[in-house]
Amino acid sequence: MSNTTEARASELPLDPDRNLALELVRATEAAAISSARYVGRGDKIRVDQAAVDAMRPVLGSVGMRGVVVIGEGEKDEAPMLFNGEQVGNGSAPDVDIAVDPVDGTTAAAKALPDAVAVVGLSERGTMFDPGPCVYMHKLVVPAAAADHVDPTGPVADILATVARALGKDQGELIVAVLDRPRHADMVARIRAAGVAVRFLLDGDVAGAIAVGQPGSGVDVLMGVGGTPEAVIAACALRCGGGAMFGRLHPRNDDERNAALEFGLDLDRVLTTTDLVSGDNVFFAATGVTDGALLRGVRFEPEWVTTQSLSMRSRSGAVRLIETRHDRSRSNLISHAERAVPGHPSNSEGKDQQT
Repeated sequence: MSNTTEARASELPLDPDRNLALELVRATEAAAISSARYVGRGDKIRVDQAAVDAMRPVLGSVGMRGVVVIGEGEKDEAPMLFNGEQVGNGSAPDVDIAVDPVDGTTAAAKALPDAVAVVGLSERGTMFDPGPCVYMHKLVVPAAAADHVDPTGPVADILATVARALGKDQGELIVAVLDRPRHADMVARIRAAGVAVRFLLDGDVAGAIAVGQPGSGVDVLMGVGGTPEAVIAACALRCGGGAMFGRLHPRNDDERNAALEFGLDLDRVLTTTDLVSGDNVFFAATGVTDGALLRGVRFEPEWVTTQSLSMRSRSGAVRLIETRHDRSRSNLISHAERAVPGHPSNSEGKDQQT
């Protein structure tokens, strides 16, 4: 090696964060591969369980001391990846984790678009805890519109502001909305403004992340969706641009009273940094079914192909990763097969590599 090459190498120190980012992708790949075996089979519970069973051991091997802040539910509701569970191999760093092994289980069970396996991570104590509030009214806009939009304003004003910020004709905008009866009035207002609606059938994480991403065809996301999903999407938005504004949406008086007792301000408009305040945020996602954000898992005789996103806020890197997993050697395939009831694992007696 020449002196010049040695000098250049010394200017590029090892970056453990880079390894962590890719390890998170391995976790979402394992979940996506396992759950994809049940796409179109009509059983969303099995889709979710297969993903959880495959993701959990991979997260357990990652170099971190993680606490699940947003997970599968409380400990008595979820045997793995429950809120408060500690994951990782016990080494530094100390982090909060937001995870959804499959966002869009119903979509996956019906072979519909936009099911994704996702995980977000940030420094310990920096993720918003929604407590008893299950739902939130969300607005996601591209970064160019973040400082101009009034999230409390009328729908028509919001759309006009986004169009100006993007330099688009308002009629060219596309708004992603969960296809739910509660959104009928809002959809009517969007269409009255001359703007098209792209309905999301199940789960809005992929739709939120797609806002402003090149080639996604989604300019805005609006409507009431899950609060845990808002925190997960905020991890991605902190890394890849875009802004979320959210206001907690109690479903009834009991939930409202519980939220107030928990200390939540129900009138406050939460921003992306309110939801995830860390300076070093990571996000990974792998497609389960095809969607605006990612392609779904492809099974071939010798390979399983996945498409994933890996994002880091500190570097601003957004990587689109397509991986071919060798079915005879990949230990992610083995994790996936162990998560499928009755499937003989091919992990025994083999020296497997990723």
